[in-house]
Amino acid sequence: MVRTISEQGGIAVRTIIGSNLIAEAMNRRSMAPTAANALGRALMGGVLVAVGPASTDSANGEEIDDVDACETVQLQFRGDGPLGNVVVIANEFGHVRGTVEHPGVDLRLRDGTPDVARAIGLGALRVVRHRPEWREPYSGAVPLISGEIATDITLYLTESEQTPSAMGLGVAVADDESAVVAAGFLVQILPDATDEEISIVEQNVQAMPPLSQLALSDSHCNELIDMLLRGLGSRDRHTSYPVFRCTCTRARALRTMELLGQAELQQMVDADVTQEVRCEFCSKAHDFTAVEIRELLDMPPA
Repeated sequence: MVRTISEQGGIAVRTIIGSNLIAEAMNRRSMAPTAANALGRALMGGVLVAVGPASTDSANGEEIDDVDACETVQLQFRGDGPLGNVVVIANEFGHVRGTVEHPGVDLRLRDGTPDVARAIGLGALRVVRHRPEWREPYSGAVPLISGEIATDITLYLTESEQTPSAMGLGVAVADDESAVVAAGFLVQILPDATDEEISIVEQNVQAMPPLSQLALSDSHCNELIDMLLRGLGSRDRHTSYPVFRCTCTRARALRTMELLGQAELQQMVDADVTQEVRCEFCSKAHDFTAVEIRELLDMPPA
């Protein structure tokens, strides 16, 4: 991922090549090509929104001592299409995780490419931002007007956060899931932008080739920035490396079992069964014995 602003300071640009990021997500959980395409776009969109132009430099994939001590952004696509809910959570360091409710969905257009818009459908996009110093998270929502992830995120940024924006996201996944390429960008108009800057960058955005084609041609982030800021120049460019990282732990998985209720937990203890809890983001499984489940009931061992 590379981020910069135009030479005169009126346009902020972030670009991302998400091939490795999405490949890791697909490696964690089996998905049909359309589901993988939708999740891949959402993962890149989440990173582009979370790692803003004024953020501190990314940790470049390194561990963060306290992941709760940084800004996070959650995107929830709640459409009426067969994919169900698509959820992505990203933080300012470029750590991101995401899931689709029905990963086996594979809708295609007539030319055989994934039909992400129909798979997601219409509904609502809800975005939740949280910073450690805030008492409560900020939440905003816009209607899903197209099912096209980039278009819907752009609508949210423009209407709910009052930041005129343009986003592009492109993913190409092989039918046998053996390979994936992906690219994306986010352009935002800053308060001091001149009419000339805005006009030029709008023309540049309109002239951008399909991002999946650029990814297939091995384009890199700096090439995308050169296209988007053609005629405007750029200041220093900051490079970081987003990663798919899940924050699930055994302790958190055990806490989710409390949602089952005392009666159901008691049945598991009486039957002396082992219960599996599988993370919806990374598919890691945690097995809990009847003895561990008994602790949730605050019962002494027999």
